[in-house]
Amino acid sequence: MELNWTQLILALLAAVMTGFSKTGVPGAGIFGVAVMASIFPAKQSVGMLLPMLITADIVAVSYYRKAVVWKHLIVLIPWVLGGIVLGFFVMEHIGDGSLSVMLGVLILSLLALHLGKDRLERKLNFPFTQTVYFQASMGVLAGFTTMVGNVAGAIMTLYLLSRGLQKKEFIGTGAWFFLAVNLIKVPFNAYLGLITADTLVFAAWMAVPILLGAWAGIRIVPKIPQAAFQAAILILTALGAVRLLFV
Repeated sequence: MELNWTQLILALLAAVMTGFSKTGVPGAGIFGVAVMASIFPAKQSVGMLLPMLITADIVAVSYYRKAVVWKHLIVLIPWVLGGIVLGFFVMEHIGDGSLSVMLGVLILSLLALHLGKDRLERKLNFPFTQTVYFQASMGVLAGFTTMVGNVAGAIMTLYLLSRGLQKKEFIGTGAWFFLAVNLIKVPFNAYLGLITADTLVFAAWMAVPILLGAWAGIRIVPKIPQAAFQAAILILTALGAVRLLFV
């Protein structure tokens, strides 16, 4: 696998953003996904990124292992597994261009729903984000999007924001979720030929920038006010989704 200097710099940036997103601002993760999809074909980039994500997940879980709200994860488990299986079958048939556009549109639509949910709930006089239907939808979408594009971070961002978690609990709960689902995805990706010896070697080379990004996230998060933390997550999620539309 040979990369030119521009591609190598972008890959290093994606690795740093991957580590930073797991311990700092989760919305940065989708930006890293978009960068990887600009270097490699969209489907290939999924397999390239997965071992990198698992590396960053292990760091995040190690540091935030006690900052987890299990009740928000347990209710998602069956729905997430269903979404992963659905995504597995879609990956066998969808093209690279269609995949990127689909994910970008989906994330932007959910982001718009999140921003307008308070007004919508007042108009409907019904708190739909607290219902089992909302949890099921988020679970299926999280499983589906993590399988087809490693972009469930955007879905989980919206789900965990709706639970009103503080910074450390937000990051810790997300860390445990993604370590579990990313490990579950490994055999699916291997079967599809997306994880190979080359992808594992590439991930090993990216380990140092991933760790640097994770270290930066740990140092920066305590200094970010809660409101600014949430705003940064949403802005980076939107930028990453727009980038997916034009990969």
